Amino acid sequence: MVLSNREGAPGIERARARGIESRVIPSKGLEREAYDKLVVAALQEQKVDLVCLAGYMRLLSPHFVRAFHQRILNIHPSLLPAFPGLESQRQALEHGAKFSGCTVHFVDENLDAGPIVMQAVVAIQDSDTPETLAERILKEEHRIYSEAVRTVIEGRYRLEGRRVLVVD
Repeated sequence: MVLSNREGAPGIERARARGIESRVIPSKGLEREAYDKLVVAALQEQKVDLVCLAGYMRLLSPHFVRAFHQRILNIHPSLLPAFPGLESQRQALEHGAKFSGCTVHFVDENLDAGPIVMQAVVAIQDSDTPETLAERILKEEHRIYSEAVRTVIEGRYRLEGRRVLVVD
């Protein structure tokens, strides 16, 4: 299923066009915990096994994270733990980084801090702007997110402390 807090979100429109179950649960005016309880209930109703965040710009409540412990993936446009949060490409350029990239990680209660499942490196060019860097990173995001989801769904990983080890 595809779920969003915004009607007209591209993911909702694409899902509906493909006949995929989709739902909009508006978050406006709701406290984070109250909203997350509605979302968790909707996901559990559909018997969702893995939650994949994409463009979800909200911190998840402890209730949500507990409900799907180590079953929530997120994609972030930097090589975490470097440059968490917003405007990662701008941060990388301002810091003079020579490489950036993207990270798929399990979600925990902290911002962009869960165990790293997969990363891809993108070289920063002297002529880069946040926009040009973001465009090249996005290509890698599409590639590794699909690969990480497949790895997790197939159970081809194990956790050792904070390390996610991919196994055959």
